[in-house]
Amino acid sequence: MKENAGPEDGAAAGAVRIGGPGTALDEGRVTEFVAGVLGDEDLDGRSVCVVVPDGTRSCPLPLLLSAVHGALAGRVSRLTVLVALGTHAAMDEPRLARHLGYPEGRLAARYPGMTVRNHEWWDPDTFVSLGTISADRVGELSGGLLHQAVDVRLNRAVVDHDVTLVLGPVFPHEVVGFSGGNKYFFPGVAGAEIIDLSHWLGALITSADIIGTRGITPVRALIDEAAALIPGRRLALCAVVRSGTDALHSLAYGTPEAAWAAAAEVSAETHVRYLDAPVRRVLSLMPEKYDDIWTAAKGFYKLEPVVADGGEVILHAPHITQLSAMHSEIADIGYHCRDYFTKQWDRFRHLHWGVLAHSTHLRGAGTYDAETGEERCRVTVTLATGIPEDVVRAANLNHLDPAEIDPAAFAADPDTLVVPHAGEILHRLRAT
Repeated sequence: MKENAGPEDGAAAGAVRIGGPGTALDEGRVTEFVAGVLGDEDLDGRSVCVVVPDGTRSCPLPLLLSAVHGALAGRVSRLTVLVALGTHAAMDEPRLARHLGYPEGRLAARYPGMTVRNHEWWDPDTFVSLGTISADRVGELSGGLLHQAVDVRLNRAVVDHDVTLVLGPVFPHEVVGFSGGNKYFFPGVAGAEIIDLSHWLGALITSADIIGTRGITPVRALIDEAAALIPGRRLALCAVVRSGTDALHSLAYGTPEAAWAAAAEVSAETHVRYLDAPVRRVLSLMPEKYDDIWTAAKGFYKLEPVVADGGEVILHAPHITQLSAMHSEIADIGYHCRDYFTKQWDRFRHLHWGVLAHSTHLRGAGTYDAETGEERCRVTVTLATGIPEDVVRAANLNHLDPAEIDPAAFAADPDTLVVPHAGEILHRLRAT
């Protein structure tokens, strides 16, 4: 297919891309594009695993999956959809049906010949080891921040298919810079070892320094290295979605590396809002697709860069009733800045590093004095949720009754930024 984004579009070498910033792709063009690029591939008689996001990302997945199914059904020997949960909660049948676009209980009628599986990260039998990345190599990839070998374990469904097709959106991301591409393998359908290592590397760099960083960050380099161990062929359809909608700005196809790079170029222009000056307070209105603070914390990550020293971010989510559906240990350690952990490493190193990373990402920049035990965080984090006040305060966060919040009144305050559907658009200060 020759609809290649030209040099004027800055597309990554080897990727095919349609659309761009400000574009709204219609269903017919998307379907034609997917049919064309997959039709050109030698996939007849091969088994294909399609790795898709869970429900915490804006994405017109029914449209994209329908196009992929139309292009592959009857050609491939086996077609499996694998939901990349990372370590999120599994999606039940009603949620899967809404997410993938089929009548509940009627997958076979809507997508004949296709099976759907959650990434069962809690079951050791889910995984197969692809090999080890040595401590020396981790040191090189991390810029010297970490020196530890890591066993690269991956969902065996990927290895058991001839070809894997990543199908999902690209957004600014707090751990890797921009999400998408090989990130759907690691951490999307990966074992705990590479998840913990990659997330802790991002935490050491800090969310504020890595989020929205273009190009190959140390974390991206690590997951690309891990992905190179996958024995089968890897392809990707990387989407850029208008946040909070099913509208597509752009769709890129190629290897996961090339398609991701092409999509990230568009995301960098589409999903970043610039402010001229910092604000004292942010009210992040969290949509219901985030059902715990583990996922809703994106309402802090994407706003931290524009908050003045001593300012506050309020996560408004009355529907949320727990810190984490799957990681209860976060309630035990609470939320702290990076140095709180690094300066007491012997106390915390035995815990899952991914949990420690989540803690630092939500608490943001700060300092810790090991002699006095004093922690100073740059920004106050307040939860206006359905989580009990004692649980919130025990986790080292502030509490506010969500019933006391009037978004219109907050918006009338010139020192407050109200962000509807928070969690996907990165806010940054304009360079001066």
